Amino acid sequence: MIKPFVPQLVYIEPRALEYPLGVELKEKFEKMGLEIRETTSHNQVRNIPGKNHLQQYRNAKSTLVVGVRKTLKFDTSKPSAEYAIPFATGCMGHCHYCYLQTTMGSKPYIRTYVNTDEIFDQARKYMEERAPEMTRFEASCTSDIVGIDHLTHTLKHAIEYFGKTDFGRLRFVTKFHHVDHLLDAEHNGRTRFRFSVNADYVIKNFEPGTSPLDYRIEAARKVAEAGYPLGFIVAPIYIHEGWEEGYKTLFEKLDAQLPESAREDITFEMIQHRFTKPAKRVIQKNYPKSKLEMDEESRRYKWGRYGIGKYIYSKDEEHELREHLESYIDKYFPNAKIEYFT
Repeated sequence: MIKPFVPQLVYIEPRALEYPLGVELKEKFEKMGLEIRETTSHNQVRNIPGKNHLQQYRNAKSTLVVGVRKTLKFDTSKPSAEYAIPFATGCMGHCHYCYLQTTMGSKPYIRTYVNTDEIFDQARKYMEERAPEMTRFEASCTSDIVGIDHLTHTLKHAIEYFGKTDFGRLRFVTKFHHVDHLLDAEHNGRTRFRFSVNADYVIKNFEPGTSPLDYRIEAARKVAEAGYPLGFIVAPIYIHEGWEEGYKTLFEKLDAQLPESAREDITFEMIQHRFTKPAKRVIQKNYPKSKLEMDEESRRYKWGRYGIGKYIYSKDEEHELREHLESYIDKYFPNAKIEYFT
């Protein structure tokens, strides 16, 4: 069983101790007997232990930096929300294909921010600017926020904060099943709790360090019974031997577990596997034995933001993937909303 994440090493920025959450986390980690070091800024985190790159990379992913979020301008988060709300950065999972591989660069450690009231104030300004339109905030653009929330409870506070707003909605997605502390949060239906799911082949081969599919589905059932609007992201949709059966089995498992109460308001987002040239280099460096297929010759090139294009499946393959997955959703969840396929 995947235990909840506990960092091997904690760095704390001095400014973090000017905030109640920073003090609380320092005391908590001291009681847990964790090694705590001071750092002037997350950029100054040095000396991650390890004899070689792979050891240092793994140790970095089990290092937590408690800090202050300096930039309060939120990034956009299309197509899932208007804004990305920044509570944490980095992830303890080891998903081979993850785009954080390149955006996190040489600093794959996890950062959690303690100036949450300032972040909520900024969110309120964005909501006021757009009112009376609804503003959606995505909390998992740069991390798996559920993966650390049993330690910080930042996400729980955010759920309750947005539960009291008129024009705000919160969304996030997770590959972890450690949700029990979130079940009694006063969400008032304003937070969509989403789970990343996939065919067993993808989870077993490319998502080490995350919860197995059956645990995720059981957590989704709990979340649905707690009254949260539920969603699933099927990503990355990956062509492998027997993929048609693999994805069909996924939807059969979801159908068998999810209560009727969740089915009237359920969403699916679908993202086919893609990679960029820089990501491919980093993945091969960090996971040299990965079986992840990244053959540029067999892919279609699609221009992306900032001039970095990505390699996606051919038009025919994309059409076949979409047709199969949408037919499974129609069969098992006829009332679900498919938000996008990309």
